Amino acid sequence: MRFRNALLLCGLAAAVTLAGCSSSSLPGEKVATNAIFTSDYGAVEDNGYALPAIPISKVNTKFHRQIVDYATSEKPGTIVVNTPNRFLYYVLPGGKAVRYGIGVGKSGFAWQGEAYIAWKQEWPNWHPPKEMADRKPEVARYVKDGMGPGLKNPLGARAMYLFNEKGQDTLFRLHGTPEWASIGTAASSGCIRLMNQDIIDLYSRVRPGKGARVVVQQ
Repeated sequence: MRFRNALLLCGLAAAVTLAGCSSSSLPGEKVATNAIFTSDYGAVEDNGYALPAIPISKVNTKFHRQIVDYATSEKPGTIVVNTPNRFLYYVLPGGKAVRYGIGVGKSGFAWQGEAYIAWKQEWPNWHPPKEMADRKPEVARYVKDGMGPGLKNPLGARAMYLFNEKGQDTLFRLHGTPEWASIGTAASSGCIRLMNQDIIDLYSRVRPGKGARVVVQQ
């Protein structure tokens, strides 16, 4: 019986190790015991929308959602955006974090600082800021009335709206994207984008309010 239990424990340890394979680690995190969720990017039926599967094998493994050991002084529930390395961390208790791959703003549109998530929305309308419409006249018609939710909406399946400490909208968002190939790049107009399957996961963890702090590192 003891021999059988020993074999079982060894098998469980091996499974944890295999699940934790990751191609990248940064200061403050360890990856030896990661749980990686590569299998979570299949097709999803969500609120009447059929999100297609992401060809996740084409996305660098380091940008797959995973749990990492993460040393930080930030409280659990804080979101830390590491812009240079294209990672977003959702801080968990016990020195852990959920790490997501992200796309960030193009040079000149990147944002840094602190904010909080004032509110969040499933399958949001998209209202581009006037400044974007000035640069891209083709989106001007959406400034007032917005683009309705759907698979081609730039905000994807979920959006979370960042406000500053004075309660003012920063016009920056954490949101989904149908453009999964942009993860790991500087491709957006300043907002932080995640794969749709990842923004759905992050959205489920966040409770809006001043406790939902967001720190964007540049």
